[in-house]
Amino acid sequence: MGDVTMGTTRGTAQRRRPELAAFLRSRRARVTPADVGMPPGLRRRTPGLRREEVAQLSGVGVTWYTWLEQGRPINASPQVLDAVARTLRLDAPEREHLYHLAEVPYSPAPEALAQSVGPEIQGIIDALDPRPAVVYNSRYDVLAANCAYRELFYRDGPEEGAGNAMWTLFTVDERDCPLVFRDQELPVMVATLRAAYGVHAGEPAWEDFIRRLSAASPLFARLWASGDVAQPGRRVKVFRHVDVGELRMTSLSLSVNGMPECRIVVYTPDDEETARRTALLRERRESVWATRNPAP
Repeated sequence: MGDVTMGTTRGTAQRRRPELAAFLRSRRARVTPADVGMPPGLRRRTPGLRREEVAQLSGVGVTWYTWLEQGRPINASPQVLDAVARTLRLDAPEREHLYHLAEVPYSPAPEALAQSVGPEIQGIIDALDPRPAVVYNSRYDVLAANCAYRELFYRDGPEEGAGNAMWTLFTVDERDCPLVFRDQELPVMVATLRAAYGVHAGEPAWEDFIRRLSAASPLFARLWASGDVAQPGRRVKVFRHVDVGELRMTSLSLSVNGMPECRIVVYTPDDEETARRTALLRERRESVWATRNPAP
């Protein structure tokens, strides 16, 4: 088994090296001297930059870069690959592709967290009703939610406007918390938050959020100090609703293409009684709306 694994690894590396060489040559060919503030010069046989120019602009040796572009088995650090990526004006997907071909662990550059979604995403969220659905970024800011989610999480009924699920659950009175097994669920949420925090450690917005929530909630401060880390995943959660009682919901996280660090979380009834009660909540909500907005 070990020989098979080693052979597969060698085969993968041998295939990636010519791919890396071709990729670097193609990216180099599209960058002109004018793009990087250099004079065009004379006698350019091919479009784009020369190898020695890429090496100079990236701060690496000409021989090293030549070997990299030839697909030779040399080691490359993330710092050097980033320098080459900047010189070749690679966008985020191209930078990730370069890392994979060079067999270097890829870490996306920190980005500002999304704070809104487009109408298409909001439409999808709304169409999932009566299933509660929400779009979170990695700090648990609520970017979009349907009426079923707002009715599930806010005791006084649907609320408009974005908030933060962590702030809501840790600062609400324990008697008003919508989670039945609060002591089990909140530690998981904090561990998930800490996993995302690793990419943003030191950023003022994140540090301020952690500081303010720690001051507002001793429970959050204690859980945060534990250092536990977890990833979002499928869970069965039990909610309490003032009108229909307990609801057993399975939460499912879905990534959102084009929105890094964001996910759609959909809560699906885990049993027939919960399905009946969520349908009843929608009927009740529609009845209230019809009363407030009678047909002309």
